[in-house]
Amino acid sequence: MIGAALDRIFREASGRIVAALAARFRDLATAEDAFSEACTRALEVWPQQEMPRDPAAWLYQVAVRAALDALRRRRTQERFASWLGAEQESAACEQEVDGVIPDERLRLIFICCHPAVAVDSRAALTLRLVCGLSTREIARAFLVSEAAMAQRLSRAKQKIADAGVPFEVPAPDAWPERMAAVLSTLEVAYAKAHEDAAGSGPHAHYAAEMIVLSRTLAELLPADPDVAALAALVRFAEARRPARLEAEGCMVPLAEQNPAQWIRPLIEEGMRHLERAAAFDPDRARVVQARIHAAWCSRASLAEPPPWDIVLGCYDELLALRDDPVVRLNRAVAVAETRGVEAALRELGTLDDELLRDFAPYHAVRADLLRRAGQAEAAGAAYDRAIGLVGTAAERAWLERQRQRLEAPGIKK
Repeated sequence: MIGAALDRIFREASGRIVAALAARFRDLATAEDAFSEACTRALEVWPQQEMPRDPAAWLYQVAVRAALDALRRRRTQERFASWLGAEQESAACEQEVDGVIPDERLRLIFICCHPAVAVDSRAALTLRLVCGLSTREIARAFLVSEAAMAQRLSRAKQKIADAGVPFEVPAPDAWPERMAAVLSTLEVAYAKAHEDAAGSGPHAHYAAEMIVLSRTLAELLPADPDVAALAALVRFAEARRPARLEAEGCMVPLAEQNPAQWIRPLIEEGMRHLERAAAFDPDRARVVQARIHAAWCSRASLAEPPPWDIVLGCYDELLALRDDPVVRLNRAVAVAETRGVEAALRELGTLDDELLRDFAPYHAVRADLLRRAGQAEAAGAAYDRAIGLVGTAAERAWLERQRQRLEAPGIKK
């Protein structure tokens, strides 16, 4: 039981704790090692006593002491003598980490997105250190192998150490060169929360956190269309959460959700962000993405037809701005609803199966199209692949239900 509790706390608080430790000790390796030692200590101590009132604060304090011990072992006591004394005096005080960590996390996001780190590694490193995603999860998000992603992360951390990257939020004039990676980090982190309709998985807490962080960035950069668009997108998606789950615990597809259950104040806040983003640059890729979500959120009831024509038009625009496999996959869904299943299957046939082999949504979309086309055997194989890859219960339940429909009359074997 203690192991399960520690795993949950690790998932929810590891990024915040490592961020605070890295900012405090100005060294990523020290922060990671100290947090790991604190977790080991928790496994030893917690079974022998009651779990701390604030487990995250306990882990943080133990990690601080572990980091200080590591500094001493490195024979740096003379160099840090006065500073260590001050740290020792404060270490005895119980500190509530939730009060200080949000700013520290934003700081570490900016640090990990430093120009010294390779462009293709900045968001990945941030997701690993700040958000606590596993290397495998990050690899799947960026459609690369786990081994390749592990190498990227290792090189990025070494680059930060070698370059002596300052552990501070850069001046505003240095933000633009880091902002793309910062926003990609928030986008992927929120996607991990959003893919879990039940909101009960290990990354569910990112939903509320990304609402807060996107609002903070929007306040810091009120004239940045990408920032405003991401803030809008997160709100539109999160507003639909109450309608995403059936009473039996099965996911409800977007087109079948009851708009009466959506959170209207959150949609209205999203619309304000989108209006501001579009006023600055309506043709930005993230603005177009937010418009897709806005089209859905403009639906007032199930009596209104789904906005497939508008959605397809937006995906056509998005494809001209950002041609990637995920955009094409989502566009194929809209094609199926507007131009037919066969047309959508042809679109899907242009995608790289090898690149998407571990991407559950690809296999789920393919399975649904094959089922609707009457190709039961191929659909069954695709459903099996999707079910094996999906990591959340509500989504798995929906896929299993769809697979069962293959036994219905009229499906070709």
